[in-house]
Amino acid sequence: MIMKNKDLINRIICADTMKLLSKIESNSIDVALTDPPYFLDKLDNNWDHEKVSRQSNFYAIKSLPAGMKFDREQGKRFYSWYLKVSKEIFRILKPGGFFFSFSSPRLYHRMASAIDDAGFEIRDTFMWLYTQNQAKAMGVDHFIKKMNIDEKTKKKIREKLNGWKTPQIKSCFEPIAMAQKPTDQTYLNNMLKHEVGLLNTNIKIGNNMYPANVFTVDSINELIDKTFLLPKPTKKEKGEYNDHKTVKPLAVCEYLIKLSAFSKNAVILDPFVGSGTTAVAAKKLGKNYIGIDANEKYVKISERRLKELDKAPDLFKASKEIKETLGKENLQMEFQVI
Repeated sequence: MIMKNKDLINRIICADTMKLLSKIESNSIDVALTDPPYFLDKLDNNWDHEKVSRQSNFYAIKSLPAGMKFDREQGKRFYSWYLKVSKEIFRILKPGGFFFSFSSPRLYHRMASAIDDAGFEIRDTFMWLYTQNQAKAMGVDHFIKKMNIDEKTKKKIREKLNGWKTPQIKSCFEPIAMAQKPTDQTYLNNMLKHEVGLLNTNIKIGNNMYPANVFTVDSINELIDKTFLLPKPTKKEKGEYNDHKTVKPLAVCEYLIKLSAFSKNAVILDPFVGSGTTAVAAKKLGKNYIGIDANEKYVKISERRLKELDKAPDLFKASKEIKETLGKENLQMEFQVI
């Protein structure tokens, strides 16, 4: 069998995503897995890493932290842009191929609509549950101080509105759309012809449990850990040199790839690869990958992580903490692959 996209396979490419996607052959990719720009304030497809990461951008009221400013146009811009991206991904995926796309709870509906309108079937939504995140709601004391009224009235207003903040609840989950390109005839026919289209239910999560659309890498309580726990990320897997703000846990990408990539020659595409976790997961599982990112710094970080995997194949292992949490002999943190 002739390998398609030979010049792109198993490479991290510094390029504009839309321009590079147009060079990928149609019906050639098994799984697309990505964490795109969320199009919240300062986090669109033109976002600047240095500006977003700047300390002053996280504390000054005159410049709200990245992602906090509410703008109704954000969702419209996101939908318009991601519809173009999704149409290209639809073209290059094989019939029955899967598209996993991370999002924020606030604009997930725009992302899912863009994917749906590109021709995909939305098969499910995964929920990545976590316990640690920044509370984004803001109090109104700062604005009360600026009111042109006497101090006594200001005090009464502050007391009356104590604890009442802007409508931004602490976000403790991340949605992931699971979409599929329509199959070529039946699922069975599609699997036999294209080697993609079904999900591998031999994969286990938590304490040898059937795969679920909810997962966490945080030990929360006995029931959740038993049913939904994936291995916690280690400092080693990320790399101390990796300063990317939203590095995904390797176990999460492995879980999604193992569920969906059947062929031994499967190609996993991440069009917004960031610091390379999708590519690392694909390589660790013996799959091919194509990673794209416009940021040269992240491309170099991705390449370094991939080289380190060559030197240390056991870069990622289930932690002792998780094993003790579940405490079962049949713990299957190293999922089966067929």
